[in-house]
Amino acid sequence: MNIQILHIEACPNWVEAGDRVREAVRSLSADGVELSFRLLTSPEDARQVRFAGSPTILLDGEDLFPGGEPTPELACRVYITPSGLAGLPTTEQIIDAMGSYER
Repeated sequence: MNIQILHIEACPNWVEAGDRVREAVRSLSADGVELSFRLLTSPEDARQVRFAGSPTILLDGEDLFPGGEPTPELACRVYITPSGLAGLPTTEQIIDAMGSYER
């Protein structure tokens, strides 16, 4: 299982997104998970991947939170969380999304 976090330089949430993904992986006792980060610096970079705003969390190349429209804009992403809109999903949301992922 490969998890990639797509982000832009100005994103204040990409590091915390990585921390939450690591926590979710530990919680699920998931083995063989590779986590990587990719900095997008141009609209061309964003067009090459399924970027829906920063941070976008891809699991085996698919958006872990479908519904975010792919965009070439180097912009922040907003997630719907139990406590309202936020710049990244909660750890629990990541655990739920990873738990329901089918390979």
